[in-house]
Order: sequence, then C-alpha cells, then structure tokens
Amino acid sequence: MDILLTSSDGGALISPISIHGMLWLQTHFEDEHWAALANDQVKIPQGDAKELVKDAAEAGVMFNFLPSPTVPGRF
Repeated sequence: MDILLTSSDGGALISPISIHGMLWLQTHFEDEHWAALANDQVKIPQGDAKELVKDAAEAGVMFNFLPSPTVPGRF
C-alpha cells in the first residue's frame, strides 16, 4: 500500500504510507501542501478522493480506503 485514505466527516484524510505514495501525491498537490501531506493533515472531499484513487490506480499507486473509525458503545 502506498496511500491510505480514511473517511472523515464527508471527506477523506490522506496518509502517504510509502515514498512512492508521497512522491505521487507531490505531483498532484502544490508545494505548499507537501508538509501537511507528510504529516497526515490533508482532507479532501469524498468525490475528489474517488478521482484521486482512479488516477492513482492508472499510475500503479496502491490505495487502501477505510471507513471512518468508530468507538464502540458500552454494553
């Protein structure tokens, strides 16, 4: 896996997992966003996330998309 996307409040948090994932993201985001990308601080709309995954798949970048984390209730 090169990039992890995690659902969050109608968007997706981007987490580069490998150097290949980070390099690929750098080709899709402006220089001023690279530090935020490297620190898992970038969130994009769900529709954009789907387009990003499609584009990445065509380039051979491997994504994993996780639903939003949940906290179990008390029993």
